[in-house]
Amino acid sequence: MFLVDIGLLSCMVRLQQSTLLDGNELFKEFKGALTEQYVVQQLKMLKGIETCYWANDRSSAEVDFMIDTGSDVIPIEVKAELNLQVKSLKVYREKFNPHLSIRANMADYKDEGWLLNVPLWAVGEIVSGTRRS
Repeated sequence: MFLVDIGLLSCMVRLQQSTLLDGNELFKEFKGALTEQYVVQQLKMLKGIETCYWANDRSSAEVDFMIDTGSDVIPIEVKAELNLQVKSLKVYREKFNPHLSIRANMADYKDEGWLLNVPLWAVGEIVSGTRRS
């Protein structure tokens, strides 16, 4: 479940500024949820994009977001840092062989053919990045 605003989420859990700035242990555990909240907010701003979630039968692999562009379903994995591992995307790819998969994280833009790495700051432009020939 996601909220309308990342600030509201932070207030509801009483996340203090010092936690964000100092990077204490609580933030290390919570930054993934905050990052996913940020990404879903950016995706919801894109017209005609609906988001959903995928998990395999055993729940050993899960993809944070799936977007339906009308012609393709694109899995999106969100990472809070420079984490470049995509285990769940690989499981999804083996099962469904999507044309494209997206990893959103703190790394720079990189097109690896089957995998498009999108920096978190550019997630709002994700649809234009998926329109490749």
